[in-house]
Amino acid sequence: MRLSKFLLLCGSLLFSHGAAAAELPQRWVSSGGSLSEWVVRLGGEGKLVGVDTTSLHPQTLRALPSVGYQRALSAEGVLALRPDILIGSEEMGPPPVIAQLKAAGIAVETLSAKPDLDTLEHNVLRLGELLGTAEKAREQMAAYRAALQQQADWVAEARTQQKAPRVLMLLGHAGSSVMAAGKDSLAVWLIEQAGGESRTEHSGYKPISNEALLAMDPQVVIFADRSLQGEEARQALLQHNPVLRQTSAAREGRLLSLDPTLLVGGLGPRLPEGLADLSAAFYPSEHALTAKRDR
Repeated sequence: MRLSKFLLLCGSLLFSHGAAAAELPQRWVSSGGSLSEWVVRLGGEGKLVGVDTTSLHPQTLRALPSVGYQRALSAEGVLALRPDILIGSEEMGPPPVIAQLKAAGIAVETLSAKPDLDTLEHNVLRLGELLGTAEKAREQMAAYRAALQQQADWVAEARTQQKAPRVLMLLGHAGSSVMAAGKDSLAVWLIEQAGGESRTEHSGYKPISNEALLAMDPQVVIFADRSLQGEEARQALLQHNPVLRQTSAAREGRLLSLDPTLLVGGLGPRLPEGLADLSAAFYPSEHALTAKRDR
């Protein structure tokens, strides 16, 4: 009698676990590079059936069907993939497309792209719940917080030896006018976490005048170009924004290229490594955190 009750209990627990797993969304579309990276980091790559055009890391995501740019998603493209869920940040849109997808019965999970750790933790733990990997999500967040604390400690030590450099981040496409990163943006969060000082007064991303640029005289300029990379992007930036040549950053050869996908969808899993790279460029005389990765 006891054995039969035990077997019944075990069967009930297994059924409940299987039913709970079946209730989780199995077919995912992700919009926003950083969120897509988190899905992969938490073990959900096999559930992704489509991504937006900013979801380029890891490279295996590039083989998935595209549903368009995160701010201009294709309703038809998403519906054709028959997803159970669409995830993205508040940057995802346009609103009529989101409303159409909800009306079609697709669950839409909108997560904040606000650049702070509490927001990130909420996002990662929520993704862990939806993927059924809650414990892994908690482990990843603990490791992430530890890496950023190590980064903060490194910056504090570096600042005892060198004053924080004036840093400006510019975003744009090759051949177009650039936008300067301002307050409350992920770009400025990156600058400050890496140990730099941003002097922009506006919020978000806005054009910057030649006069304002020269008055700021940044010692380091970071540029993110969605079309070009490396030296090609650097030359295009100078060609279309010649006033930059008059800044301390250009005269000292401190024009840094940044992967623009790091700036899409909130804080991503690769940001601690990106911060260490920026810090090494901001404080070249210090023993960089990146040296540990090269051993």
